[in-house]
Amino acid sequence: MPPRGRHRRPERTGSFTRASLRVTAGGAGVALPLIGAQLVHAAPAADPWQKVAACESGGNWEINTGNGYFGGLQFAQGTWEAYGGTAYAPRADLATKAQQIAVAEKVLKGQGPKAWPNCGPRAGLSAGGTQQQAARVPAQSAPRPQSTQDAAKAKAKAGEAERAESAEKAEKAERAKAERAKKATTYEVVGGDSLSSIAEEHEVKGGWPGLYERNRKTVGGDPDLILPGQRLHLDGTRPASAPQRDGDAAARKKAESAEKAEQAEKSQKSQKAEETAAAAAAKAQAEAKAKAKAKAEAERTAQKAKEQKAEARKAEERKAREKAQREKAQQQKAKAQARKPASAGTTAPVSGVSPTTGYQASGGSWSSGHHTGVDFPVPTGTTVKAVSAAKVVSAGWADAYGYEVVLRHRDGRYSQYGHLSAISVRAGQTVGTGQRVGRSGATGNATGPHLHFEVRTGPGYGTDIDPLGYLRAHGVRL
Repeated sequence: MPPRGRHRRPERTGSFTRASLRVTAGGAGVALPLIGAQLVHAAPAADPWQKVAACESGGNWEINTGNGYFGGLQFAQGTWEAYGGTAYAPRADLATKAQQIAVAEKVLKGQGPKAWPNCGPRAGLSAGGTQQQAARVPAQSAPRPQSTQDAAKAKAKAGEAERAESAEKAEKAERAKAERAKKATTYEVVGGDSLSSIAEEHEVKGGWPGLYERNRKTVGGDPDLILPGQRLHLDGTRPASAPQRDGDAAARKKAESAEKAEQAEKSQKSQKAEETAAAAAAKAQAEAKAKAKAKAEAERTAQKAKEQKAEARKAEERKAREKAQREKAQQQKAKAQARKPASAGTTAPVSGVSPTTGYQASGGSWSSGHHTGVDFPVPTGTTVKAVSAAKVVSAGWADAYGYEVVLRHRDGRYSQYGHLSAISVRAGQTVGTGQRVGRSGATGNATGPHLHFEVRTGPGYGTDIDPLGYLRAHGVRL
């Protein structure tokens, strides 16, 4: 029975015969005249609780149909516990009729006849107690004296009834004790368990919903999530609650608090779900924005790379055109010089060999990015000659050029001979046309034996001019 204390009338397919009242010593069903009494009792009306039991359970005070309501007055377990019934027996169907009526009086006082909404008003229950009509009437005449033998019989009968009731109580208590010993009352959860499997295996009344309700505090808000090691109550027995001070009001307050807590939990879950959905939407929006930004950035990068590539291609084409123009101008100049008569006193630096690597050839192996002279492929030890009469400016080691000789000619130009394996002159010395200044080699930054030959406007690096053009201008044919 929930804390509100309402009883559900069990469905019946047939009519029940109202059970007759049990006669006990001092019961309302026997009138024993007393010597000297001034009043006698009239025939008592039917017991209202017997009426309620007849309406609720067909007068069966030990009924337990498994519908969650117990005993002749159909107590729910929660109501039985709340109003101190467990002081008599674990459930109402295990208590005697008198014990059930004692608890029912408390429920009636706390909740009123509506605790039995259909049967209570019919039986004549009221908030002030049962309406038994025990009206007293004046004695018509003096009572008939009772014989000693009749009094002894009545006393023996009353004692027998008392013993029968005590035996019945003891038998019911033993049955309850045996039933509790026969069944496990708690269960420890292990891996793979579920509430439904535990309820089925241990034949828990009410199935898994009942098992969950009894263990909600242990399990929590999700009945599908139980953890190994949790201990569950199987039979719903718990320490009896103290009788409520304010009866129905306290029970209603407890129910309202539980309902409010459940609503708050649902509201919290709903709010959390909304927040989760909003966060997911915001995350998706941010990801979409980031993807769009990355795509736009990739497109800009690709366009920039395309433009740079086009610009580089244009620069290469421009450089190729300029080179072609220079080569064409050099060829024209060389042709013009070829038509001039050769001047006396000028010769090639080595005999019988044409240069391989041309002047201003591009490449990363040169610090300037291009070749500053021409290379004559000759073996180590080949005689290297002064191209015309000159004065030795320097003769010795020159880092990347290895051993070199630099000459200053009479027309103000300078000639340089690099990668020599031997030097035959010294600085300040005057040499004539064709005089040996050294021997070819592969010293310095060289890939193999050859002669590096330059013509300059000054003695140092970076003042180079076309060496072949210079020689041809002076009538040397290569």
